[in-house]
Amino acid sequence: MPPDFGRDVHCVLGLPFDTLTESQAEEALRRAARQRRRCFLSTPNLDFAVHCLTDTAFRESVLQSDMSVADGWPIVMVARLLGVPLSGRVAGSTLFERLGGAEGQPMTVYFFGGPDGSAELACHRVNSSAGPMTCVGFDAPGFGSVEAMSDADRLQRINASRADFLVVALGAKKGQAWIQHNLARIDTPLVSHLGAVVNFAAGRLRRAPRWVQQLGLEWLWRIREEPALWRRYANDGRVLLQLLATRVLPLAWELRWHAPRKGAPARVSVERAGSASVLRLGGAWTAQNLAPLREQLRNVAEGAESVALDLSELVFVDSAVIGLLALLYGWQKQTSLGWKVVAASHAVRRVIHLACAGYLLQEITASDGQKRSPSGA
Repeated sequence: MPPDFGRDVHCVLGLPFDTLTESQAEEALRRAARQRRRCFLSTPNLDFAVHCLTDTAFRESVLQSDMSVADGWPIVMVARLLGVPLSGRVAGSTLFERLGGAEGQPMTVYFFGGPDGSAELACHRVNSSAGPMTCVGFDAPGFGSVEAMSDADRLQRINASRADFLVVALGAKKGQAWIQHNLARIDTPLVSHLGAVVNFAAGRLRRAPRWVQQLGLEWLWRIREEPALWRRYANDGRVLLQLLATRVLPLAWELRWHAPRKGAPARVSVERAGSASVLRLGGAWTAQNLAPLREQLRNVAEGAESVALDLSELVFVDSAVIGLLALLYGWQKQTSLGWKVVAASHAVRRVIHLACAGYLLQEITASDGQKRSPSGA
C-alpha cells in the first residue's frame, strides 16, 4: 500500500517523524493490532539517525515505515531548535511496556533475535507475569546473514503463531534490513526492531527508572548497564555537535529568515509527461496549508509512475513538507519507480540540504522489470 500522506510527519535530521505522544502512538498500534493491519514501526534515536546519514538502505527502512517516533532526547532537542512540534520522546521500550501493561486489550508477542537464550527467557518471563501480554513464540537465529535468517520455516512459525506484535532484535541495521526483506511474507500486524526490549523482558538488563528517563539521562544508565556503549555515545555526541554547527542552527536561521510572506500562495499541480507524473509546487508551503499537497501526493503514489518534481516556483518549505516528500521518495524507491527533481531554486535546495534530506535531490532510475503496482507493493 502507498504511504499514508495524512500522517503528521516532520523531517528531523533527514528522517520523517510522526508527531505522536506516547498515548497516541500506543492507541494507533493497538488499533492496527485489532484490525490485523500492518504497522511497521521504526524508533530512531541519535545513533540511528547518525548512521542513516550515510547508509542509504538503513535510511530507506525509516522512509518506508508506517510509523516513526523519536526514541531519543537529542532528536527531540534538535526538533525544538527547528520549531518542529514533536511532543517529546516516544521510546520503543516504553511503547512495548504500555502495550503489555495492566490496562487495554490483550496483546500477543513473538520475540525474534537477541543474545543466546534471551528470547526464550523473555518469553517465559512475559508468560509468568500478571499482565495481559502473552508470548506465543520465540526464535534465536544467531549471527548469520539476513537471507540465512529468512528461511521459509522460520517465517511459517512466526505466521502460525498469529502474534499481534513481532519484536525483532538483531542490531538496528540488520534488524531493519531483515524486516524489509521479509515484511511482505509476514502476517503479524505490528513489526518493529526493538533491540534492547528482549534483554529488558528477559531481565538481563534493567531499564532506567522513570525519573531518570524524564531527565533525559537514560543514556547514562545504559552505560552503567553496558559499559561498552560509551564509545558509541561519545561518537554520536561528536557527530551531533558537528550537525548542530553545520546543519541544525543554519537551518533554524534559514527557516526564520525565509519565513513565508504575503503574496506567495501555495500552488500544486500534476501533469502527465510520457510515462511520468510531473508534480509542480509553487509559492510557500508549510504545515498549515498541506491539505491540497497531501491529496496530490496520494494521487501520484497511486498512479504508480515515475515522478518528476518541478520546484522552480517554490519559495519556501518547512519540515512538514520535506517529511511528506520523504514519504513519497521512499515509496518510489520501494516500488522501483523513477524520481528526479527537474528544477529547484538555490534557497530551496539549501533548506533541503541543511535538513539532511539531500537524497531528495538525487535521481532514482526506474527499473521497468521490477515495477510493482500499489496493490502488490
